[in-house]
Amino acid sequence: MTEPALAFHNTLTRRKEPFVPADPANVRVYACGPTVYDRLHIGNGRMLIVFDVLYRLLRQCYGEAHVTYVRNITDVDDKINARAAERGIPIRDLTDEMIAVFHEDARALGCLAPTIEPRATDHIAAMIEMMERLIGRGHAYAAQGHVLFDVPSMRDYGALANKSPDEQLAGARVEVAPYKRSPTDFVLWKPSLRDEPGWQSPWGRGRPGWHLECSAMSWKHLGETFDIHGGGIDLVFPHHENEVAQSRCCFGTPLMARVWMHNGHLQVEGEKMSKSLGNFVTIRDLWDGERFGGRRWSGDALRLAMLRTHYRQPIDFTVRALEEAERLVSRWRSQIAGVPIDLNAAPSQGVMAALADDMNTPAVITELHTLFASARGGEAEAGIAAAGTDPQNPAHASMAAASARLLGLSLTSPPKEQAALRPVEEAMLAERSAARAARKWTESDRLRDALAAAGIAVKDNKDGSVSWERT
Repeated sequence: MTEPALAFHNTLTRRKEPFVPADPANVRVYACGPTVYDRLHIGNGRMLIVFDVLYRLLRQCYGEAHVTYVRNITDVDDKINARAAERGIPIRDLTDEMIAVFHEDARALGCLAPTIEPRATDHIAAMIEMMERLIGRGHAYAAQGHVLFDVPSMRDYGALANKSPDEQLAGARVEVAPYKRSPTDFVLWKPSLRDEPGWQSPWGRGRPGWHLECSAMSWKHLGETFDIHGGGIDLVFPHHENEVAQSRCCFGTPLMARVWMHNGHLQVEGEKMSKSLGNFVTIRDLWDGERFGGRRWSGDALRLAMLRTHYRQPIDFTVRALEEAERLVSRWRSQIAGVPIDLNAAPSQGVMAALADDMNTPAVITELHTLFASARGGEAEAGIAAAGTDPQNPAHASMAAASARLLGLSLTSPPKEQAALRPVEEAMLAERSAARAARKWTESDRLRDALAAAGIAVKDNKDGSVSWERT
């Protein structure tokens, strides 16, 4: 396979660069996943969609078997502890429940499952090993049951975010603590109270800092250095900056990731999204019909509304944009309805060229307009057939469908009739309901996935009822 000519904007160098993986037979990508204390908001959804498109592009270019995509789950965090206490439930019950909700939301957005989805709590031993190495190398120190990273020990700390020491101090919102050598030093490990999650360590019973978790998980699954690290622009400092510091100083490497990619901020109807303004929108709000007067938005429409803006630019997420995206999705569906589709068709060269240029999805969508118009019903507009004709063009329809799939758009309409459940399917659905009632979220998630594999999409409604449809 000939290596594609991809180019991505690198936050570290602040310029667009040709993408050259260290090993084309194993392109390695890490993206920061959710902290599972609540339902994800649409800003989180943008990040999921952006890096899902990147994953699809890399698989298209290098082959599905040659891309490793790691998207972690943070299941130990002070926000999780606080929410579990607020709800009066065990922490593990909360995280298992929220992981199940996250998986449902990701599927609703049309996201592929990552190659590996590690949980932070499964990597405590790796975190302890990293801290021991950092202390041994003079980049960390223990104090009063804490382990802290010694920021002044790293000469080029702040290079990723391009922040001066004064800006670092202001941007990190640092905790003033007597055990810190420098105000900018950040926590790698901290003591746990009796009712908080904790693990035994050389420094006492405690739990890790958020930044250390991602360094440990990326190391264990992708190595000391890897190709691409992604996330939202809000993570550049301090989270990603601290990941760089931990990983490079631990392993003595010049880089953690060769390329850093970040998607832009999201606003809602022209304002910053916040619960105090009443404009805080979760992914679930958009597809379960509760928030918008019973209106349920398709996963295709949600993706398209996000991708009409370049991933690095800020986006204003509006109901009007959703409506326009839904209309466009319906139009594209109608233009290939009834046309034989070759599922092995390749995306168009124009679509590939646009995605290769720093994932220029607005240019892809422009190309899709032409492709779908040429499939059926819009041939005259595309200059392919005379007015008044309605010919089928399977080659163009197949190319259009393949190009849309590269963006994660399925363009499939829900079935109008549902075949009744078979007895074994009814039993699985009942077993899953029992598992949810018993708060056995892992078992509930397993059964939902088994039903999905059998072609049955299960949806848990806010009123406690369960609905399903065949896919």
